[in-house]
Amino acid sequence: MLKFLKGVVAGSGTGLKDLPYNIGEPYSSAWGSWTHSRGTSKDDGSPVSIFSLSGSNAQDGHLAAGRNGVKRLRTVRHPNILSFLHSTESETFDGSSTKVTIYIVTEPVIPLSEKIKELGLEGTQRDEYYAWGLHQIAKAVSFLNNDCKLVHGNVCLASVVVTQTLDWKLHAFDVLSEFDGHNEAATGPLLQYEWLVGSQYKPMELSKSDWTAIRKSPPWAIDAWGMGCLIYELFSGTRLGKTEELRNVASIPKSLLPDYQRLLSSVPSRRLNTSKLIENSGEKYFQNKLVDTIHFMDILNLKDSVEKDTFFRKLPNLAEQLPRQIVLKKLLPMLASALEFGSAAAPALTALLKMASWLSAEDFSAKVLPTVVKLFASNDRAIRVGLLQHVDQYGESLSAQIVDEQVYTHVATGFSDTSAFLRELTLKSMLVLAPKLSQRTISGSLLKYLSKLQVDEEPAIRTNTTILLGNIASYLNEGTRKRVLINAFTVRALRDTFPPARGAGVMALCATSSYYDITEIATRILPNVVVLTIDPDSDVRSKAFQAVDQFLQIVKQYHEKTNAGDTTGSSIGISSVPGNASLLGWAMSSLTLMSKPSEQASQGSINSSAPLASASSDASSAMNTATPALVHVSSATNFSDQAVPPSPTSTDGWGELENGIHEEQESDKDGWDDIEPLEEPKPPSALANIQAAQRRPVSQPKPQVPNRPKIPAKVSKNEDEDDDLWGSIAAPAPKTASKPLDMKTAGAAADDDDPWAAIAAPPPTTRAKPLSSGRGRGAKPAAMKLGAQKINRKSSSGI
Repeated sequence: MLKFLKGVVAGSGTGLKDLPYNIGEPYSSAWGSWTHSRGTSKDDGSPVSIFSLSGSNAQDGHLAAGRNGVKRLRTVRHPNILSFLHSTESETFDGSSTKVTIYIVTEPVIPLSEKIKELGLEGTQRDEYYAWGLHQIAKAVSFLNNDCKLVHGNVCLASVVVTQTLDWKLHAFDVLSEFDGHNEAATGPLLQYEWLVGSQYKPMELSKSDWTAIRKSPPWAIDAWGMGCLIYELFSGTRLGKTEELRNVASIPKSLLPDYQRLLSSVPSRRLNTSKLIENSGEKYFQNKLVDTIHFMDILNLKDSVEKDTFFRKLPNLAEQLPRQIVLKKLLPMLASALEFGSAAAPALTALLKMASWLSAEDFSAKVLPTVVKLFASNDRAIRVGLLQHVDQYGESLSAQIVDEQVYTHVATGFSDTSAFLRELTLKSMLVLAPKLSQRTISGSLLKYLSKLQVDEEPAIRTNTTILLGNIASYLNEGTRKRVLINAFTVRALRDTFPPARGAGVMALCATSSYYDITEIATRILPNVVVLTIDPDSDVRSKAFQAVDQFLQIVKQYHEKTNAGDTTGSSIGISSVPGNASLLGWAMSSLTLMSKPSEQASQGSINSSAPLASASSDASSAMNTATPALVHVSSATNFSDQAVPPSPTSTDGWGELENGIHEEQESDKDGWDDIEPLEEPKPPSALANIQAAQRRPVSQPKPQVPNRPKIPAKVSKNEDEDDDLWGSIAAPAPKTASKPLDMKTAGAAADDDDPWAAIAAPPPTTRAKPLSSGRGRGAKPAAMKLGAQKINRKSSSGI
């Protein structure tokens, strides 16, 4: 039977059959005769605290007071009072004796004395935490005394517990009773159960049982004395043994000492009201960094946007000065909740992630990741920017399933955002998220977005797209790599008008050399890279020479293997070369030289419109200090010194991707097989002026077809292949051809001998009104002008 009772009360871990909670190990301390034990819910395993009180019979005085405590705890609700969950009373029989036990289930808490030892705070951090805790208990006591007209009766260290978020809460309501100073015959629990209060905690009037003096005292008199006892025990670090020890004030902070003495006044009516304790010491003791920070978070909804923005920008540095455990267990949950429900500003995300970096991997996944995943669905652009900027801090903790099913859908909206800054952040976030995506998502969605970004109007985005493709090449399946990589790097990147983009294409080819077979290297890669050895940009030329050396080395190795009779495989590659071993090393610094004046001068005509913000990428922030902004390169940039050859093979990779993104404003062919040719070299300015004049209409009838046929702008790849082996990589002919100067019109038969007739000014469409001879002008005929046709006028003045 003793074994059974032990299991019922606390030992077995299963608890009572009718109690939906499991009783665990007890704590070493608790108030009065209560036992404070750990516990868990039988439904979901959530932690709870279970208080139990046993008596020999139902009329036991301890049990009667305990029932009063259960009733009061159930009905009194306050943020700083222990939260009640469940209660029950059970009877067990052991032969002739009966044992009655009361159980109270509350939120999970730990005795204050044990929590102080666990935290081990010292110095300023200890004082700040004590100030915050006393602030909370003072509000709870003030609520009971002033608002509810109740007397707690035994405020001390044992009656305070600490929650999981390190908040202090008041409990032990066994002697809690109403205060009725006008009814001398009133008998409340305090009068009945005052013997439960230790003598060292009793004020003078309660020790003498002077109920007349107690009724004449203010309702806060007894609890004000209790607050003084709590302050003494807190700062002395020991339990109060006798009342005389309260006179030892050596450990009491000087800023709190005057109020401490007023709380322990020998005259009940002169004792300090606990509501005044916070006000009087507010500017001295209770005003510190921790109290102010938590108080601001508590009333966050009442603050305006300017105050929130200022507070959250200072919070990351402020958090380093506060006690670490309080930051992680108190501030971090408050901050996560504020972000999740929209009351916090975007800068709060930076503070949240900094605090989260101090958590263990398990705690980070449990406490922070759910909030981060929910924030990806936010419509606040500032929140999205913050998430993308710090994706490297939490990206590794995201599971592949969460990224593929929940996160990527929201992140992908940034690829088509109107802000270039957000597009580039979205692009760079894929360096962390792409490895966690499924092949279906990569092939059906991601590569379609990257195809569009490789022809983005911003040169930095085009460059980083090439860099990203090189980084994620290992996560593509073999078929996708065959369709995408060479087309992306040679047809687009190597022909880009922006020198760093061409350089990134060369480096990407080198870093992914192991994915190409010998035929692709010889027929598609080398012909395109060799052209860049005469690139106007010196950095591109250097990279091109390195790439040529690397790929020629691969071809030589294949040649040697073939001569040795080893033809087992045609796909050989050098996985790493000095300087190109990893794209990750240059992904964030590839744009550092893109805006050098010497390089910009070699590009011909560059339109400096819409510079990208320096914060748009880590690469752009590391640029040369002489030109900190990326230059937007127009698609019509004139490279008159360099003709870009056409691809020796057809570009057929990106158009074969299925399950693409269909948008109403986009064309049906938006893959990498639908590539616009680069601008052909423009004619000199003098010839351009003549051609412009030629295009100007001479007369109303349309001009006749020129005598000489126009040179085609684009030569077909299959034309004259049998006769000219180099035709496939020859420089393209100019897109526009000069019109012959002997162009004739329908009304110019009489001007065959006039070479300027074709570019003469058009005839006037209205006839000039003849001037009156009375205005003093003579009738001198005007000289004949050259034109498409002769016009005879009878006016007194010529035109």
